[in-house]
Amino acid sequence: MTISKITKRVATGALLAASLALSAGTAMAAEGYGDCPLTGQKGTASITPAVPGQFTVIINLPAVGQFNGDTPETIKDGFEFCMAVNIAHRLGLDKVKLVNASFDSIVAGQNKDFDIALALISVTEPRKKVVDFSVPYATSDYGIAAKAGSTLNEETIKTSHMGTQAGTTMIPFLQETLKVEKVDVFDDTGSMFTAAAAGKVDAVMTDLGIVLGQVANSNGKLVTLGKYSTGGQTAGIYQKGSPNNPIIDKVMEELKADGTLKQLEKAYLLESFGGVSPDDIPAWKH
Repeated sequence: MTISKITKRVATGALLAASLALSAGTAMAAEGYGDCPLTGQKGTASITPAVPGQFTVIINLPAVGQFNGDTPETIKDGFEFCMAVNIAHRLGLDKVKLVNASFDSIVAGQNKDFDIALALISVTEPRKKVVDFSVPYATSDYGIAAKAGSTLNEETIKTSHMGTQAGTTMIPFLQETLKVEKVDVFDDTGSMFTAAAAGKVDAVMTDLGIVLGQVANSNGKLVTLGKYSTGGQTAGIYQKGSPNNPIIDKVMEELKADGTLKQLEKAYLLESFGGVSPDDIPAWKH
């Protein structure tokens, strides 16, 4: 079993999703929507999708709590997935197609023929030059995970051997803000956390939500040590200049305003975090 393997909590997840569906006064999702509950009315907005007949979403796996599954084909729920499903529902599109891609290709604007990319992406000015961002839907704190038993702390991190993922804002944060002595950059999330569990690096840093999900599913091999509050925002990425972007933005704003995103957060994130709230993680100074 790999670090990124999803532990299915079928009974609990089904109850949470059913509760959300009932509270929204809707039925469970139809074909192409996994097990996500739906809110709002179908087809209240419309776009010309990148691929006819479907809402195409670029993702970066593993993403415990966001896209629960080992491959795009096995994903049935998760916060970002069910957010995408509800966007598609309100756009009148019956199918959500997931396409896995590397994180650095996503933020570099290298992917084509998609409607939105969702991968807990931090909004930055350099990225705005090559991609368009959606309206923000979360804040972006950085989390630190290490092998169980680690004594690393906010004082010793500067002299440590850290790992992070290619294309992320954590690279300049570690190198320029914290001035960490040694930083390894990994191509994907899975290999980064595998290295941490094996003790090949002292710790790894990525989005706090990803850290909490990976730690919860590591069978005790990993622990969350702390977090850095950055004040940043998390948003989706669009193809630059697409006329669909403001339409999808409006739908996302409606999902925030009517409480759908807050309910999805309660249903999928805290469960995937092993019941640990991001608020409970010690904040480190930088």
